[in-house]
Amino acid sequence: MKKASRKTKKKEGSKQRSHRATSNVFSMFDQSQIQEFKEAFTMIDANRDGFIDKEDLADTYASLGTDPEETILAAFKLLDADDKGVLNKKLLADILTTQADRFNTSELAQMFEIAPIDAAGNLDYKSLCYIVTHGQEEE
Repeated sequence: MKKASRKTKKKEGSKQRSHRATSNVFSMFDQSQIQEFKEAFTMIDANRDGFIDKEDLADTYASLGTDPEETILAAFKLLDADDKGVLNKKLLADILTTQADRFNTSELAQMFEIAPIDAAGNLDYKSLCYIVTHGQEEE
């Protein structure tokens, strides 16, 4: 009888742990709940490619009668007490990196790359919302 190498044992052990960890997640829900999750995923995955992407989300928003641009604008307006349509870049960076679902430095840099920012350091969030929901015009 041939002995399994340490590498093989390690692989098999990690497969078992991985399977066990996944199984534990599913054990939190009964079969009918898991089926509901699968159905919800299938409803959102409109193009049936196994992934929920930008187009799938746009279709979902549209089917709910929700305008994604208005939803994003409403979130920014919460921070714009004077209703100027702009937010200070530094203040926004501080909020986005320290509150709730925090942006990492890469995500923040990515947003500032496409965001219209004036010489005073104010971000035009109305234009940013348009760019995020409709895409950036090619020059």
